[in-house]
Amino acid sequence: MKAKMGNRAALLVLLLVLCYGMAKAMAISFAEEEDFGREKEEREEWEEMESRKEREQRWREREESEEETDDWFLLQDSKSVIRTEAGEMSVIKSLGGKIWDRPLHIGFITMEPQTLFIPQYLDSSMIIFVRRGEAKIGLIYKDELGERRLKVGDLYRIPAGSAFYLVNTAEGQRLHIVCSIDPSESLGIGTFQSFFIGGGKYPTSVLAGFERETLSNAFNVSFSEVRDILSRQREGPIVYLPESHSPSTWTKFLHMKEGDRLQHLKKLVDFHEPRDDEEEEEQQQQQTWSWRKLLNSVLGKEPNKRGDKRTRRTPDSYNLYKRRPDFKNNYGWSVALDESDYTPLKHSGIGVFLVNLTAGSMMAPHVNPTATEYGIVLSGSGTIQIVYPNGTSAMNANISEGDVFWVPKYFPFCQIASRNGPLEFFGFTTSARRNRPQFLVGASSILRTMLGPELAAAFGVSEEKLQRFVYAQEEAVILPSPKAAPPDEKMKPKETGEEEKEKEKEIMFEEAPKVITEMIMGFA
Repeated sequence: MKAKMGNRAALLVLLLVLCYGMAKAMAISFAEEEDFGREKEEREEWEEMESRKEREQRWREREESEEETDDWFLLQDSKSVIRTEAGEMSVIKSLGGKIWDRPLHIGFITMEPQTLFIPQYLDSSMIIFVRRGEAKIGLIYKDELGERRLKVGDLYRIPAGSAFYLVNTAEGQRLHIVCSIDPSESLGIGTFQSFFIGGGKYPTSVLAGFERETLSNAFNVSFSEVRDILSRQREGPIVYLPESHSPSTWTKFLHMKEGDRLQHLKKLVDFHEPRDDEEEEEQQQQQTWSWRKLLNSVLGKEPNKRGDKRTRRTPDSYNLYKRRPDFKNNYGWSVALDESDYTPLKHSGIGVFLVNLTAGSMMAPHVNPTATEYGIVLSGSGTIQIVYPNGTSAMNANISEGDVFWVPKYFPFCQIASRNGPLEFFGFTTSARRNRPQFLVGASSILRTMLGPELAAAFGVSEEKLQRFVYAQEEAVILPSPKAAPPDEKMKPKETGEEEKEKEKEIMFEEAPKVITEMIMGFA
């Protein structure tokens, strides 16, 4: 009996020990889970904090590098995408990033006289501007071919996916074109992607990707004809037109001696005595056609070889130089084109501008509140100044012909022509709507509009003093150089000898630009 009681007691103790052990193990496990969870949360918080620190550090480094690189707003990464004996095309690619509300690439096309940019279509839309020379553009518009002549100052839009070709029609003059390339519809393959319709060995036509049998059946021609058509061209995307290297018929005619000219004319008109009335009528028709050929040769025209192919009137071009300036004074003029002026801009969502500053004059400091600006210097030289949101200088760089710059929306900036001559720049904005720049200085500035006790308090000066400061500049938008507009005697500081007043003026002049910038950025 006692033995049984002892066994039971032992079992009970063992059971209690086991229960205690299990309970302790569960408690430890639970505690470990709590500790693990706490450690995980702390680790995640730490990683997030470190990640935030890294991001902040990277941003500080980027800002520092941008401050060190004074020309960050100058686009200098030019890449040649096409180069042949007949011409070339280079592209300056936009950088991209958060403050780029819409990247645009800028292209430059140069073509020798009597050359062809072969038929193709792009994955990006283009707006071309004829800087020098004359051109003919052919474009598939509403399923039919349309052609249009372009001259200096003309704008023309080529939609993405629309087949086109470009011809330099001028004799003895290169064609220079500046264009915007909008990658918003692109495939993302490089800067942009060309799909050449014409071509052979170089460039390759898109037709070459199909099986030879497929093309033979589709064109209803033999294999050899397919091979012959798709293997001849090897001069590149920009080629000389046939016989463009040899003088024209009219050029040859002008270099003939007087007697030879007469014989040549007789040959052209097939001059001889008619035998009867029927032959005379036929002869008249031949003479008429021959003279038409001669006149066509003189005028540089060729008989229509398109057969019965119809041509459609394409959308109009727009000439910037024929437009009346939106603003003009003695120191320069400016033109701004939006969708209400030129309908094709509405489809691209892009605006266009052209500015001409006389020597030493300045486009007053201003802000674009709705669009980023891409500018190309067409002629002359000068300076561009851009300001960061915190009132520090983002860039103060010299610019000259061929330079490309960009200014993010909201960033204050101004352009100044050198004293050596006028500065002309052309460009694109990332909005086709009317851009209403906010000028910070001048007769039309927002400082004049806001002038009052509130603005005076913001500068920490009296309202009367601020009024004299703001009204010292009588010109608007485009301002003269100091030499062209000496300070008004009435606006010169009075020689009172009072140190306190002089000090107050110095502080006001030093702090004014920063305060103005901070106020504008705050309102934007």
